[in-house]
Amino acid sequence: MLSFTDHWIGYLAVAVFLAAYLLVIVEEHLDLRKSKPVMVAAGAIWILTAIAYASQHQSHVVAELLRQTLLEYAELMLFLLSAMTFINTMAERNIFTALRTGLVSLGLSLRAVFWLTGLLAFFISPVADNLTTALVMGAVVMAMGAGNGRFISAACINVVVAANAGGVFSPFGDITTLMVWQKGVVHFGDFFSLFIPSLVNWLIPATLISITIPREKPSATVARVQVKHGGYVVVLLFLVTIAGTVLLHHGLAMPPFLGMMTGLGVLKSYGYVLRRKELDEWKEVPALDGTISLNAVLKPAVKPFDVFISMKRVEWDTLMFFYGIMLCVGGLGALGYLATLSDLLYQDLGATTANIFVGVLSAVIDNIPVMFAVLSMNPEMSLGHWLLVTLTAGVGGSLLSIGSAAGVALMGQARGIYTFAAHLKWIWAIALGYAASIAVHLVMNSDLFGP
Repeated sequence: MLSFTDHWIGYLAVAVFLAAYLLVIVEEHLDLRKSKPVMVAAGAIWILTAIAYASQHQSHVVAELLRQTLLEYAELMLFLLSAMTFINTMAERNIFTALRTGLVSLGLSLRAVFWLTGLLAFFISPVADNLTTALVMGAVVMAMGAGNGRFISAACINVVVAANAGGVFSPFGDITTLMVWQKGVVHFGDFFSLFIPSLVNWLIPATLISITIPREKPSATVARVQVKHGGYVVVLLFLVTIAGTVLLHHGLAMPPFLGMMTGLGVLKSYGYVLRRKELDEWKEVPALDGTISLNAVLKPAVKPFDVFISMKRVEWDTLMFFYGIMLCVGGLGALGYLATLSDLLYQDLGATTANIFVGVLSAVIDNIPVMFAVLSMNPEMSLGHWLLVTLTAGVGGSLLSIGSAAGVALMGQARGIYTFAAHLKWIWAIALGYAASIAVHLVMNSDLFGP
């Protein structure tokens, strides 16, 4: 592959990427969706790359490199599209609302709520992803701690750390673990080697923060919400889809998106059954005067189920952001920057130091581009080191509130209470958990690092 790292085109491409990412960082201040600048940057970088390769009469090479990057994105997008549709359908069927109201109605103390929401975040995020889990548990925290800003802030930090840690030991828990699994460098069963390290990563800061939580009982009450018809069936379909996806990938070496998209097809078919049932439950209302026909049907307050509404509510901005980021990184790789960075990190610093640095970097820069860059570099590493970078990229984002999607989402949900500064006060405790989880992995899984 050609290198243009010392060429003006390479410098310009890096400048374009940095400018776009700066706009992503100040997204909330500009009210500019993060996908817009990176999509423009992706196009600009690949145009510059094409010009560079054309100058060497190798236009066909850059076209093939672009197709390879696009294929990786397409697999990720289809997987996430189906997973997000399942999650949105469960939300529409009141699965998460019923869970939240059920927890609030238990009448637990604030300290018990702190531990329970953290525990649930840790064990739900491997299946439902860390962002969705953080939002659900954040809603519980907000309801239980109404008027107690100190508790809400501490509990939100706990939820963010727990959700990010729980998402590490499953391919479905975080975008980075999904990328690692789809790349094939870590197999499904190998992720569970990170269970104890990720548990340590959460328990250490949780224990230290919990000391400040009072044992008083809140006065929060909320009406119980019932799960809509078919809600539990949707949950079952989601679990079966995950199991089928794993079996297809492990047994037949099929890409994970195939199992998820097949499951989405089953969900859409079941959605047809739900919609027909709810349409049949509409009742015709007889005319009250001559202005309404005897067969007029009045629309209910809640529309019948439509799976395409769940698909419409998918985080399209996020999916397009991934498109922009992956193509930007792919373009910079085609210009030779990833090879140079790989030599700097993994040859000069060594795999262990480099992977720990990746985790710290993910607290400042979103872990998706960082992990995609590592996967694109594809350095020669043992399974132990691939698990290490999976761990650090996943939990490193907990160091800062802006380091993960879960943290950013909760800052919006608990605006003015859970803030960057509030999270920063506990960075020392989170850093202790980060360091301890790495140490536990290095000791427990030493046999995976090779000779």
